[in-house]
Amino acid sequence: MSFGQGGSQWSPGGSHNPWGDQWGSSNQTPDWAALAEQSETRNKRRRLLLIVGGAIATVGIGAAVAVAVVSADSGGGRNTTANQPGDRPGTADIPSASTKTDPSFEPTTAPPPLDPKEFISSSGKDKAPISPDILFPGSQLTMGDNVYRKGPTADTKDCASAVQGTLDKVLNDNDCTRFMRVTYYKGKVAVTAGVALFDTKAKASDAKADADKKSVITSLSGEGVPAFCRTTICYTSTNSYGRYAYFTVAGYTDGKDVTEKDKAVFAAGEDLAEFTFRQIHRRGEAQASAAANGQ
Repeated sequence: MSFGQGGSQWSPGGSHNPWGDQWGSSNQTPDWAALAEQSETRNKRRRLLLIVGGAIATVGIGAAVAVAVVSADSGGGRNTTANQPGDRPGTADIPSASTKTDPSFEPTTAPPPLDPKEFISSSGKDKAPISPDILFPGSQLTMGDNVYRKGPTADTKDCASAVQGTLDKVLNDNDCTRFMRVTYYKGKVAVTAGVALFDTKAKASDAKADADKKSVITSLSGEGVPAFCRTTICYTSTNSYGRYAYFTVAGYTDGKDVTEKDKAVFAAGEDLAEFTFRQIHRRGEAQASAAANGQ
């Protein structure tokens, strides 16, 4: 058995001076101071070893406690090894955004929009109020760069009284129920638009087809507009839309005949014909919208 390094060793048999040869023969008196110093040195080393051993033991106890804590936290029969691939749930166990089902709805079909032309194709559905001032509102008309002042208006149920040439027979044969007129002018150019009402679209279409070059409306003068296109050559047009047939006559208020070079007269007649068509169509749109909204 040894105590540190360089300690004395016992051998079997015989006797041996436990203090070694450093003190000479056995008759010599021991050096007590040296013995005390060596004893103190051995005790210091022993204490150091015990302290180091105690520290190691403390570390060991702490590790054991840590293992115990891990074991306690992973109780309930689960594996004590954390964050290993084997512990992760399988792909089938992980909720996926793609597996979510969106709410489904039964397919629906929106009703088709109401056709404005349907409401202006017969007197049975075309019930909105109408008059020259409703169809041609305001005091002037702007079409592109052209601005026309509004002149006189007229409204009658005697359709033949508002026309000349062969148009009176055309209107009577197709049962015209009402005839409205309005005049617009710009400088010395004036144009009258006439709108004939029929009970059905077919009647209006027949009136358009039956009209010829002599089927002309009577120009409307007054309110500062001199008579025009009564005996002179003028520009005329005929058309129909829905249960309406509409006509124009355009010319000069100073009695001048219209020639092919008179672009201002042609523009005035075309502008008013276009505006009349738009107003009839808007009438159909307004009634279709009111019907769609339950009005």
